[in-house]
Amino acid sequence: MKAVILVGGLGTRLRPLTCNTPKPMIPLVNQPFIEWMLLRLRDQGISEVILAVQYLADRFRETLGDGSRLEMTLHIVEEPEPRGTAGAVKNVEHLLDGPTFVFNGDVMTDLDLRAMLAFHREKQSMVTISLTPVDDPTQFGLVEMDGQNRVQRFLEKPRAEDITTNLINAGTYIIEPEIFRYVPPNQFYMFERGLFPVVLQTGDPMYGFPSRAYWTDIGKPQTYIDVHHDILIGKVRYGFRGQQIADRVWLEGDAEIHPTAQIVGPVVIGPGTVIERGARVIGPSVLGANCSIGPECSLEGAVLWDANRLEEGVVLRNCVLGRGNQIGARTQIVDGAIIGDACSLGPENRLERGIRVWPNTNLGERAISF
Repeated sequence: MKAVILVGGLGTRLRPLTCNTPKPMIPLVNQPFIEWMLLRLRDQGISEVILAVQYLADRFRETLGDGSRLEMTLHIVEEPEPRGTAGAVKNVEHLLDGPTFVFNGDVMTDLDLRAMLAFHREKQSMVTISLTPVDDPTQFGLVEMDGQNRVQRFLEKPRAEDITTNLINAGTYIIEPEIFRYVPPNQFYMFERGLFPVVLQTGDPMYGFPSRAYWTDIGKPQTYIDVHHDILIGKVRYGFRGQQIADRVWLEGDAEIHPTAQIVGPVVIGPGTVIERGARVIGPSVLGANCSIGPECSLEGAVLWDANRLEEGVVLRNCVLGRGNQIGARTQIVDGAIIGDACSLGPENRLERGIRVWPNTNLGERAISF
């Protein structure tokens, strides 16, 4: 079984975290998201994957290679220019020879792919679209079906009085390769506004596969924080690296934890991390590799990438730090704030209200406070 993963986006909504790192490569609980995704596909019987890449393609090659490390076959195909969702798959059409899964590279889900494939085959479908229910359908494109789950209509961001279903397109498809005869070559072309409406008009069988599996888009700052919290509290199936060293506390490799430090799970700690005297790390939190948490620091609901250094008395709450930041004493980073890579923040700053700090920023003492 083969799959195509669309990883061509620039990750604009998630900047500054994606300034140096493609969105599918950002860490999710200390593991590149795309790596977790590939392992999940492998475990559900998908042995060959094509990555349709447009941005920072070399980062994918450096990290993933040919897939042999993950016990699968991986093709990394770079688009000459952005082709859109359907156009990107058309660009790799020559590698497809049967029903193919197509995934958006920023969707986190534990969807049962084997069940979806069995449904696709049973219905003799040409296109099968995974669907998920939402509380507020007015913010999404709805998919209307008949009693046999055959797609009848797409309704984009309807008014409340026009809502007939709460099922939306969840970004996972199974497509028979011959359907790409409707996709023009070498052009920007989308599934949602191009191919799927055409398939409705041609009458080719297209079905919806509803599921209550976990589903979220990791491509926005707050949802990136939220998905970490969901993983740590067990809302989605996820295998943590390392060993469980205390109640809901996992450690990968070795760390130096002062006996007076307080760690309350769920917390994941990367290798080489140091947690000094009196520090408090309250879950759900993730510390990357080679982080240094100074004396009397307080962390709660925080996500730290690798090599962050926090000086004494730093407070982090519901925030994300990219790689290699230096945070001065008694600085507070709270309330959805996002710090890029290699920033130096002086003592006694306060960053809150979803503020975003771009990579390589230097702030002096008390430069930002509220």
